[in-house]
Amino acid sequence: MAPENLTYVTEFILVGLSNDRKMQLLLFVIVLIIYLLSVLGNLLIIILVWADSSLHTPMYFFLIHLSGLEICYVTSTLPQMLAHLLSGNRAISFTRCATQMYISLALGGTECLLLAAMAYDRYLAICHPLLYAVSMGRWCQMRLTTASWAGGFLIAAINVGSTLRLPFCGPNLVNHFCCELPVVLKLSCADTHILEAMIFGASVLALLLPVSVVVTSYGLILCSVLQMRSTAGQRKAFSTCASHLVVVTMFYGTAISMYMRPRTRTAPDRDKQIAVFYIVVTPVLNPIIYTLRNKDVHGVVAKVLRRQHFEQKG
Repeated sequence: MAPENLTYVTEFILVGLSNDRKMQLLLFVIVLIIYLLSVLGNLLIIILVWADSSLHTPMYFFLIHLSGLEICYVTSTLPQMLAHLLSGNRAISFTRCATQMYISLALGGTECLLLAAMAYDRYLAICHPLLYAVSMGRWCQMRLTTASWAGGFLIAAINVGSTLRLPFCGPNLVNHFCCELPVVLKLSCADTHILEAMIFGASVLALLLPVSVVVTSYGLILCSVLQMRSTAGQRKAFSTCASHLVVVTMFYGTAISMYMRPRTRTAPDRDKQIAVFYIVVTPVLNPIIYTLRNKDVHGVVAKVLRRQHFEQKG
């Protein structure tokens, strides 16, 4: 067929999680609650850290970035998902799909790198406490966060930019609840083997390298903690790192299974089922884990409540 006779796709149809109307309305309520909890919970962390000088430490500096990142991440996908669930209209224009694909991939890549920076921060704090203040100074914090943001957006720009150069001439049915690179790539009517190899290479940089940093950091932390004589010190160190590990395991595990597994012989709905964990579940776990298990945050909340109580009495 001559190139001039090709009909290019101008919009995609998102299949979503269910075709049943009652189930769609139920999912709308569930996703709306999760979205509000994610935004409000992460926003609360940002406000608490900025409001109290005792939390102006490297760990909470990274946590502010992670919370802001999570707010942007869920906002890049869930409002569109909510609109489709409520209206039943699952069409999305090619331009909006490409934009969503780039933003969500960039933010996801940034989170992969940022979680590795947070693991390195915990390693320095626990294994080298005397050198921690010097090693993790303000300039180091800025470099690590800047590298995370820049790396995530650069990797996304290369992958999405290369994808958009491919022709999409039908079909236009996306078996997902949002536009995500591996799923949209399946719909291209060109050979995608080279681009799939590029995406795999980018996934090594954005997923496997950060995972290796996380595993190494926590392995060294575990060795250091086991050598502590103080049981209270061991308990505090394990408590601090456990919350980070929960988020890291779920986020990296599901992202790797999405971006680094072979595209052949997979169940049709598996991609969107996996994506639920790192797009919907992980962002709402972040504020829950970091606040419910963190005594420093508990103390700040109590201090803020006491301050408001005294102001009302005065």
